[in-house]
Amino acid sequence: MRQNQNDPLLGQRAALVLLFGVLTAIGGGVLTLLAGGTAAGAFLAGGASFAAAVFFFHTIID
Repeated sequence: MRQNQNDPLLGQRAALVLLFGVLTAIGGGVLTLLAGGTAAGAFLAGGASFAAAVFFFHTIID
């Protein structure tokens, strides 16, 4: 819970983990499209990449 009105909504660690997750998802989706996949396949690959990356970076970033 926020103690002060000026406190950030997300901590630095959470923001970094989510940023890396989004960047990984974009990369996975773009690479899937460039490899000849469909837009739906790229979206699904990006979603799976995001989930795996968030789990991975949550584990290794202390």
